[in-house]
Amino acid sequence: VQLVESGGGLVQAGGSLRLSCAASGRTGSGWSIGWFRQAPGLEREFVAAIAWSGLYTNYADSVKGRFSISRTNAKRTVYLQMDSLKPEDTAVYYCAARWGGDVETSVDYWGQGTQVTVYA
Repeated sequence: VQLVESGGGLVQAGGSLRLSCAASGRTGSGWSIGWFRQAPGLEREFVAAIAWSGLYTNYADSVKGRFSISRTNAKRTVYLQMDSLKPEDTAVYYCAARWGGDVETSVDYWGQGTQVTVYA
């Protein structure tokens, strides 16, 4: 499985960005796809996750009500819509995938990451 992120960039606080994660290889039913982020000097942390069926989503408390995760089966793409961005959202955002379990707890595959910078 290969995961390729895109959509990062520089945005003013209060603005929005949409990240994309294009998946190739063995994907589909049974997979859990998520987003994590890592700020300088901090550990990588969970942001959001979605089951490939779309029937299950989960969010970190810090992003609930501001971020939304979704996916399209046809394009094999998972999106992270980020609204009301704050400077503390600045980080490298990574797409992650796991087969047969919750990606929040264990990751089988990582993308290369995309930088998101939010300025005040």
